[in-house]
Amino acid sequence: MNLEKARRMLKPRAEKALAKTAQYGLDIDLSEFRIEAGLGEGVEGSERVLESVGIDPRERNRSGSYYQVDNRTVYASARQRGLTVKPLSEALKDSENLNYYWRALPVDTDKYTAIAFLGEREGYFIRVDDGVSVDTPVQACLLLRTPGLIQAPHNIVVVGENSTLHVITGCAAMREEAGLHIGVSEFYVKKGGTLTFTMIHSWGKTVHVRPRTVAHVEENGVFISHYINTSPVSSLQTNPVVYLNGEGSRAHLSSIIIGKESSRIDAGGTLELVAPVCSGEIVSRTIGFDNSVNVARARVAGRAPGTKGHVECRGLLLSNGSRIDAIPELEASVQDVQLTHEAAIGRIAEEELLYLVARGFTEEEARSIIVRGFLSVELTGLPENLAKYLENILDSLSASL
Repeated sequence: MNLEKARRMLKPRAEKALAKTAQYGLDIDLSEFRIEAGLGEGVEGSERVLESVGIDPRERNRSGSYYQVDNRTVYASARQRGLTVKPLSEALKDSENLNYYWRALPVDTDKYTAIAFLGEREGYFIRVDDGVSVDTPVQACLLLRTPGLIQAPHNIVVVGENSTLHVITGCAAMREEAGLHIGVSEFYVKKGGTLTFTMIHSWGKTVHVRPRTVAHVEENGVFISHYINTSPVSSLQTNPVVYLNGEGSRAHLSSIIIGKESSRIDAGGTLELVAPVCSGEIVSRTIGFDNSVNVARARVAGRAPGTKGHVECRGLLLSNGSRIDAIPELEASVQDVQLTHEAAIGRIAEEELLYLVARGFTEEEARSIIVRGFLSVELTGLPENLAKYLENILDSLSASL
């Protein structure tokens, strides 16, 4: 099958789903935006923005890079044998790669996947061959520059058997103009493979964000995802779904959400424990500022014997006008499963502030220390230099709150 035939088969389903409202989050009128290539200019002069979302413009300690502005690829490279980093349009010229094209995520999931398919132009394709360990991260940068645009990258990542890969994706808007980002991501982790995926968002208060993500993990495979949102958004709704299809497979999802100004955020994660003896956990930290409304969802479904799952949702309210809803959900459809959850929402305790102030810190410094402690999550699966890089981002973020 070639790409043209594959798209022809999928098109009727996508067209029918254009009016299909998403299950969660604020409903967006797609007619207010347009989907086109956009300016597609380079990233020169954007170094500070890139660094704020984890991208190194000089590509130090990076095995590969992918840059996309609006809906155009401006740069792609791979620096290690056995690693492929290409624009999706180029990768799909190889019919073998069509085996991963809209297979994990149906085009008719909702109207956002439908419009992403119908207006599809670009995205990244990253693949690691069997038995290859990619020791330093591949970085992917997605910048939204053109006002009123739908940016809809379709990203596919394939990790071969007994291979390892770290991907860090940084996403940002370059202007305070209205826009819509729909990032479609399909992840495939083969037998014994490990994929660590880190995403940092800094969009801006006029942008709507609708990532759509599905991962499939085979026997003894590992999928680790870290998500950090650092800036106000008009609205954000995301709920990545991970299917642990192979016996002994594992998943870890963590998220750090900062709700500022009038942001409307609905962020979660779902683990489907399909195979025996697989396990996973979802860990979230949500901070509510100003008039933001924040929903933290987490769902774990145990569908095979010997599966284990855990959910940890914590929220910190720093404004009387803000709101946080924590919604953990557990489902067991067979015996011999172990599923647990804990959820807590609160404010900074007065005694904690007084304790730190009594030891010489200003009230502002004390608040920053408490917030930084709250944001501490285990950055599982990251190489030391990348973990340190993310810790520095969280330090700066805490100091600015």
